[in-house]
Amino acid sequence: MIPFFALLKINQPCNNAVIPYMKASESTFRNCLYFTANALARKVEKMAIESWKSVGLSPSHGYLLMLVNKEPGLQPGCIADNLQLTPSTVTRLIEKLEAMKLVVRTSGGKATNVYPTPVGKKLLPQLKQCVDDFNRSYSNFIGKEECSRMVENMHKLADKMT
Repeated sequence: MIPFFALLKINQPCNNAVIPYMKASESTFRNCLYFTANALARKVEKMAIESWKSVGLSPSHGYLLMLVNKEPGLQPGCIADNLQLTPSTVTRLIEKLEAMKLVVRTSGGKATNVYPTPVGKKLLPQLKQCVDDFNRSYSNFIGKEECSRMVENMHKLADKMT
C-alpha cells in the first residue's frame, strides 16, 4: 500500500497558469485506485452516452431494455443483479422506461415482472447497434485484445471485492 503522503507529490505546478490538459497518469493522485478508476469511468461514460444518443436513452436504460427483451418477465431484483445496480436505481430506470412506453410492469402477488412493449421490442436492433458503436469507439482507442483482457481483469477484481 502506498502511504497517503506519497500520493501528494505534486507532479506539475498548479499555480494560476492554465494547464490545457493533464493526463490521469500525471495527476497528483495517479497511484490511487479510487482516482484512477473514476477517471476512466468518466471517460467511458462519456463515450457510452454519445453512442446511445441515437435512441434517446442513457446506457443504463438501454441495457435494461435489452435485458427484458432477451428475457421478458424478469423481476426487478434479477435486473438489478444483472446490471450490478441497486434495486432503487432499477426502479427509477423502469419508471422512466414505462413513461416512455418501452416497458410495462405486471404484478401477481408479491412478484413484479417487467416486459418490453411492442415499441420496446422494435427498438432492439437499434439498441444492439448502440452497443456495437460503443464497443467500436473504445476499441479504436485501446485495441480489441487489450479491451478483452481489461474487461476480464475488471470482472475478476469486482468479484474479489464483493
